[in-house]
Amino acid sequence: MRDHGRSGSLPGSSASAASTGNVTDAELLARAHDGHDGQAREQLVARYLPLARQLARRYQRADEPLDDLIQVASLGLLKAVDRFDTDRDVAFSSYAVPTIVGELKRHFRDRTWSLRVPRELQEMVLRTDRAVALLAVDLRRQPTVAEIASALDSSEEHVLEALAAAGAYRAGSLDAPRGGFEGEEGASVGDAIGVDEDGFEDAETRATLQPLLARISKRERLVLRLRFGEDLTQAEIGAQIGVSQMQVSRMIRQALARLRSVGGDERG
Repeated sequence: MRDHGRSGSLPGSSASAASTGNVTDAELLARAHDGHDGQAREQLVARYLPLARQLARRYQRADEPLDDLIQVASLGLLKAVDRFDTDRDVAFSSYAVPTIVGELKRHFRDRTWSLRVPRELQEMVLRTDRAVALLAVDLRRQPTVAEIASALDSSEEHVLEALAAAGAYRAGSLDAPRGGFEGEEGASVGDAIGVDEDGFEDAETRATLQPLLARISKRERLVLRLRFGEDLTQAEIGAQIGVSQMQVSRMIRQALARLRSVGGDERG
């Protein structure tokens, strides 16, 4: 049997066979796969958990809980154990690392974005974010777009696009406190968002109609107000002002015709 346990020297990993006895990775994998030995599987997972945690910390961000990333990395480790081909002459760690990293990247791509953006752009955002963090430490200041582009061997246009797309990663809550404004304690971000105000349109309509309504009789204005302002039927209006429904209908037609005529004359 080939020995696939050459990954014991990885930093942060306790993968050496000596650390858990003389059982090698290859032997544990063979027992887990061929013998369906659950205990061997658990031993191998426990052996590489420090490596999974180390990879999770590498992808840690301020707005992403480390515990969540460790769970994702651990899931990637389980997949690596179950999918590893024991017939391949490679170290288990050579397969486990990209499998865990791939699981972390899928987590960021599919689970953490508030808005959907293209996969290529998501990966560019992550690369840009890491480059900004590293450059800020080296330069002791925030890097320029040109410096970020140079570090990533990319164009400034792509960097700017990634920086803009980063805003889609986390959506702000409308219930979040607004703050920063005197006398607005307890106000939320949603309180500062404007809404459609129909009152302005109504005021404009009234300003337009007022000089026109002065050109018809007081009784006609009353009929129009009852019909279109208070939404009364013609029969209800007739009963209120003491005329028949037919007379109300005629008054409405005549008043509207006069308003149209006067309005057309003023526009002309």
